[in-house]
Amino acid sequence: MASDFERKLVSALGSDAVLVGEPLSSHTTFKIGGPADYLVRPTTVEQVKSVVDLCREGGVDLHVIGLGSDLLVADAGLRGVVMELSDNFSEIHVDERGLVSAQAGASNASVAQAALEAGLTGYEFASGIPGTVGGAAIMNAGAYGGEFADVALSCACVTREGELHEVRAAEADWGYRHSRMDDEGMVVLAVLLKLDPGDRDEIRARMDDLAQRRCAKQPLEMPSAGSTFKRPEGHYAGKLIQDAGLQGVAVGGAEVSRKHAGFVVNTGGATAEDVRGLIGLVRDSVFDESGVLLEPEVRMWGFDR
Repeated sequence: MASDFERKLVSALGSDAVLVGEPLSSHTTFKIGGPADYLVRPTTVEQVKSVVDLCREGGVDLHVIGLGSDLLVADAGLRGVVMELSDNFSEIHVDERGLVSAQAGASNASVAQAALEAGLTGYEFASGIPGTVGGAAIMNAGAYGGEFADVALSCACVTREGELHEVRAAEADWGYRHSRMDDEGMVVLAVLLKLDPGDRDEIRARMDDLAQRRCAKQPLEMPSAGSTFKRPEGHYAGKLIQDAGLQGVAVGGAEVSRKHAGFVVNTGGATAEDVRGLIGLVRDSVFDESGVLLEPEVRMWGFDR
């Protein structure tokens, strides 16, 4: 029998948008993760606000995901509500001033493609980042010399209290894999980007070049969460891991990629505990070898502290 909380979710979103006991392995790029009590897929700002309000009022944990990259979910799953903002919340609009407005669930690739079609440059760096613009705003995603903060004007958010709030770039406190929105538990609804006019052929060539570089250097053919560790100051995580002799080391189905040591990959059937164990092994071994303590970039949800 449905709980009162479940009935409220269904009333707010409709039954098709509320999944009970949904395996999160189907919603993460690692292809790992147990069931969520509830996975919800809102399609309007009011529905997002309703989920935030219901969780706050009911004392229910709320997690927000986009395409499930940069994320490791425990094998036992997650208690509470997982709100997915991906293709259900992914509209993109480009105007004549070079402003790009994108809902949080729009993929970085689709935003880069929309910019290309409009002859706008500045978001090519993100064209291969496997996530959404909402996640890019939360983590100040970056690659190949560019980062989200370089092109963002503002983010439309819902606060923990269920209030709509615009966070301007000067207020976002963006840093390396950091933002005010993350610190304060805001849900990013949409972003506004300012891009520059450019030559379409040059923009396309830049995107193609970055795609080729990623394909050549990164294990894109295997499930992973992207770069496993943050870049330590003055070092590169992959180089430290390689120098410690860890490339190809495995725990269960999790392996330090033989193609790029900065990635832990799922070779098939890896559990979250396999991945977490391998991350711990890498951290300890690199510290023993170099004295550098690696900090995971991958977020880990549902594990006992």
